[in-house]
Amino acid sequence: MDATTPLARELTELTRRREALKVDTLPRPTRTRVMTVSNQKGGVGKTTTTVNLAAGLARNGARVLVIDLDPQGNASTALGVEHRAETASVYDVVVGEAAIADVIQKSPEFDQLFCVPSTIHLAGAEIELVSLVAREQRLRTALDAFLASTSGSETRFDYVFIDCPPSLGLLTINAFVAAQEVLIPIQCEYYALEGLSQLLRNIQLIEKHLNPVLTVSTILLTMYDGRTNLSQQVAADVREHFPREVLDTMIPRSVRISEAPGYGQTVISYDTNSPGSLSYLEAAAEIAHRGAPN
Repeated sequence: MDATTPLARELTELTRRREALKVDTLPRPTRTRVMTVSNQKGGVGKTTTTVNLAAGLARNGARVLVIDLDPQGNASTALGVEHRAETASVYDVVVGEAAIADVIQKSPEFDQLFCVPSTIHLAGAEIELVSLVAREQRLRTALDAFLASTSGSETRFDYVFIDCPPSLGLLTINAFVAAQEVLIPIQCEYYALEGLSQLLRNIQLIEKHLNPVLTVSTILLTMYDGRTNLSQQVAADVREHFPREVLDTMIPRSVRISEAPGYGQTVISYDTNSPGSLSYLEAAAEIAHRGAPN
């Protein structure tokens, strides 16, 4: 093959990236990092980002928990865990009195990857939470108790990712209160920054009144198409506004990423060597190397 052709250059670059990931040893955080993945705008790759970052870290030896707080249950589907209506789920934790240990499932993707599934019952949780005592603290109370019970060196979780619904209701507030970090996926398309200022204001309110340690630590650019001026301009705009938070890695538009959930898998296990999988593995590595904010 002619090494000067675009295809040959692309294959060479993919090989280089694969080799770099093979020799990269990810540091284990000194304490559990709890990250809420949120964007009130739908269709930005929020759930896709949650499950693939979790799978990428688990593939590299980290012990990772995904809490599916979206009534649609897409994260549960992608991680291949049971989430039929009768399944014990996060609903029983935030509305009932169940412990996370009673509802957690191991994902078939990786031995170190676990999930607290969502079921259709979660759709009514916003209304049911209104009348409950400490309604904004329900998830944090349960998560703190669970992490305390698994704090041994062999059983400690390194990362907890909370997948939120695309709204700013009580479920999302519970996720913000339970976390120390917020990860915001932003698509490289029109209106990328629309609504972001409102999201940031809400995060500031949560920080002020309910969770003083909450911070926006990470922004990930998704659905990037380097062939278009639009994607390049959006990426430049976001980096200008958030120079410290934006990861260097960008997630490309990828058929493989879109296909994977249909097989009950993340793209990490569905097609490990695809550009989309490599990008999520690189983003996971970047998050690990950056560490938690001070």
